[in-house]
Amino acid sequence: MGLSGGVDSSVAATLVHRAIGKNLHCIFVDNGLLRKNEFEQVLDSYKGLGLNVKGVDAKKQFYRELEGVKDPETKRKIIGRLFVEVFDDESSKIEDVKWLGQGTIYPDVIESVSATGGPSATIKSHHNVGGLPDYMKLKIVEPMRLLFKDEVRRVGAALGIPKVILGRHPFPGPGLGIRILGDITPEKVRLLQEVDYIFIQGLKDAGLYDEVWQAGAILLPIQSVGVMGDERTYEQAVALRAVSSTDGMTADWCHLPHVFLGKISNEIINKVKGINRVVYDISSKPPATIEWE
Repeated sequence: MGLSGGVDSSVAATLVHRAIGKNLHCIFVDNGLLRKNEFEQVLDSYKGLGLNVKGVDAKKQFYRELEGVKDPETKRKIIGRLFVEVFDDESSKIEDVKWLGQGTIYPDVIESVSATGGPSATIKSHHNVGGLPDYMKLKIVEPMRLLFKDEVRRVGAALGIPKVILGRHPFPGPGLGIRILGDITPEKVRLLQEVDYIFIQGLKDAGLYDEVWQAGAILLPIQSVGVMGDERTYEQAVALRAVSSTDGMTADWCHLPHVFLGKISNEIINKVKGINRVVYDISSKPPATIEWE
């Protein structure tokens, strides 16, 4: 089973682990697009669940394949393909594997394919939807394919999964790769990780994190003029996004306190060299999606 550190894959892995115990082998791939320190923190959190997890550092491989790519769907497909390739390489080292467990939930299916075979449009690709390449001779088991996020959390609570895992905001499979508009570089990832860390930690410190369904920062493909001290700057802009929702199918932007937003903006600009402007996204879904890409 491939793990992401999120609620869905954690609950699915715990379910499968209850069923087959030590026969479950979990693989957590660091694609270089995770949040700051997330790879180490997630591996540590899984130890408490008794899961057999192997961490794989594949950052260089992902950065190399994504170099110069700007189109959102192309980025998603490259990240999804590489994840499958890295996962396949690692899983082939385990003998007699016949099944692949996935944390797919219903909104993933709806956004990726027509759920009824009808004319509904593909909004964006999810790399855990649509089957496996022919070279992977595995059958798929998806215990939560027909559940929404709030239902997944209820299952997780019934299984006794800690709140620190169940309460995590949703995080996209392609990670920061779809929160960096345009091409991806290690330096852009580092910048966004620092901004995202300040925003998310700020929400937690202010007691706002659990009131928000999903939050994150987006690195915009523009530069703007600013002033730092007595000097002119021409640096990057970031957008902050926070929404409330129950199932992810619709979402409203969160009316975070102005004092809080002002504090976070100042902290980001003062602490993250290369950022000189912060804006707040007040779009709801629909018409906007939660993620920008």
